[in-house]
Amino acid sequence: MNDVFVNRAQEADTPGPGAVYLAPRGFEAVLAEEITRKGHTLLFCRDRLLGALEAPFNAIWADNIWLEPRFIAVKSISHAAAQLKSLQRNWALFSTHEHRRAALIQEALPSVSAKPLRFGEKAPSSPLGSWTLWSKDRILASPRCSSPFPHGEALFVEDKEGPPNRAYLKLWELFTRIGVIPGPGDLCLDLGSAPGGWTFVLAQLGARVFSVDKAPLAAHVARHTLVEHCSGSAFALEPAIVGDCAWVFCDVACYPHRLLAFIRRWLTAGCNANFVCTLKFAGKTDFDTLEQFMDIPNSTVLHLFNNKHEVTWLRLAKEFRL
Repeated sequence: MNDVFVNRAQEADTPGPGAVYLAPRGFEAVLAEEITRKGHTLLFCRDRLLGALEAPFNAIWADNIWLEPRFIAVKSISHAAAQLKSLQRNWALFSTHEHRRAALIQEALPSVSAKPLRFGEKAPSSPLGSWTLWSKDRILASPRCSSPFPHGEALFVEDKEGPPNRAYLKLWELFTRIGVIPGPGDLCLDLGSAPGGWTFVLAQLGARVFSVDKAPLAAHVARHTLVEHCSGSAFALEPAIVGDCAWVFCDVACYPHRLLAFIRRWLTAGCNANFVCTLKFAGKTDFDTLEQFMDIPNSTVLHLFNNKHEVTWLRLAKEFRL
């Protein structure tokens, strides 16, 4: 998207927008549509930063939300660093302008570790602010943000040997963010499972996995003692056949409205499992179906850092809010 500015965003005495949203790379237009569909006024788009007039809302298509943005006048590099440190200790720079000067300011701030997590480690808990150098003498900064990761980038020390594809990173990120995982012995359905990235993660956690896909699992995943694979259509499976499962996972490539019909059928049948499903969009984002998923009780919809043009729908049997 091209930079778009209004006078309100450039006036020196303005306290700044009500919220700033950081779009996933390549999805700036999708986030802008979500903001305007909410009825909020888009003030500016700079690089991947979108500023809105109103107070922040839980925008799905934002990697990070700057919850308390404000413009700050600065006189020098040292003065800029002092201004930021007066608000809080930890800051992540999202550089959009005057990159060298911005880097020098960041160097004058306390170092923030951004090393990848090992799966099983908790997400960072220290407050983390975000800032950008708006112009040579002005900073746009927020001491509070929605993500504990710099720019929402949930990075992990990757397993390059076990998982048969990179889809496993979506589950690693989700479990790390919500702090809830399947327990040893839990029966998990993995629908549309081939080649087995999610099945691999679940079996590694000690869960029993019933995998369904017309295609086979990777051989080493299929051999796992906790994995049983059934060749067939994921959407043809009936709840009564499965019995009492603890979790239902689905990463099937299908139209979101078809997945919605499947989920509703299972919920109507009385399935009280936890659900984790990927809504994949072909072409234009289907906001209407996405909103219907959000209306399902106890639902949360997230765009994970490891998602692409897709979101993750989470429904826990017990009420949960991220």
